[in-house]
Amino acid sequence: MVRKRLLLLLKPSYDPSLHTAAAAAATTTTAASSNRHKVLKYLHNRTLAHKNAVNFCQNVLSKKSVEWETALRSEISEPIRDVDLVIAIGGDGTLLHASHLVDDSIPILGVNSDPTQPKEVAEFIEEFDATRSTGYLCASTASNFEEVVDDILENRVEPFELSRMAIAINSKPIPTYALNDILLAHPCPATVSRFSFRIKKDGEPSPLLHSRSSGLRVSTGAGSTAAMHSAGGFTMPIFSRELQYLVREPIAAGSNLTHGFVKSNETMDISWFCQKGVLFVDGSNVFHSVQLGDTIEMSSRAPQLKMYLSPEIISRNK
Repeated sequence: MVRKRLLLLLKPSYDPSLHTAAAAAATTTTAASSNRHKVLKYLHNRTLAHKNAVNFCQNVLSKKSVEWETALRSEISEPIRDVDLVIAIGGDGTLLHASHLVDDSIPILGVNSDPTQPKEVAEFIEEFDATRSTGYLCASTASNFEEVVDDILENRVEPFELSRMAIAINSKPIPTYALNDILLAHPCPATVSRFSFRIKKDGEPSPLLHSRSSGLRVSTGAGSTAAMHSAGGFTMPIFSRELQYLVREPIAAGSNLTHGFVKSNETMDISWFCQKGVLFVDGSNVFHSVQLGDTIEMSSRAPQLKMYLSPEIISRNK
């Protein structure tokens, strides 16, 4: 029997000096230093939780008939090849990074290494936000990792296919497919973003729409529960092949043309009319500069992503 080859892609840990800083803060008695001590201790505990989860997962895999190696997500920027499974240990950010590096042949399993502790959030509610990793797309935590991995290795579960967004700037495709969303905006948040856009189907364009606003967000079905939903968009089925767009803070408010959908057989064409602009892909780490006169094209015609999902997400999207 051929041994499966696995890559463990890890979120970098926090700076270990946090522990020293927390100890130093504990030697003073002011209210401000006391609160700082609690925050530093909280961050240090998060570091330990992540490290313990990584060690636990590695110990589990050492007992399995698999070949595996580890890499920090900051160390890998080239396409991942020659593995049967990528295990992203961290949160949604690590999983999104992994999704940018695989084609439609390599599945991903996300492991939330530091899930939020409700009692901790309640304890510090009047002092600071103690939420941890959301891990919405992660199918596992350390507590059920072995069970989930056994199901995968024994072929008792299959990965699901999620839609990704293909993006081109001036007709040149960018190498990253967006799993969650994109944000197109002026690099200064206080500056108006000027752009025009239209939807095309089978080469036939819709009327051109002009916008002065804070920018444009476009999401996939998987990303519709994140920033899109927070901004007032709709939650879409995670397996949807459509894209959803939302003009942010339009100056001409009230128009029903600032929010809509791009079907799987359509494309969205955008013309940028500011001297500067930035296209962010799945957060702030991947971005591309645009300038006056540039065109951006988006569609859901990217290769789909294979991903293992939690039973909760699957039941929610039946």
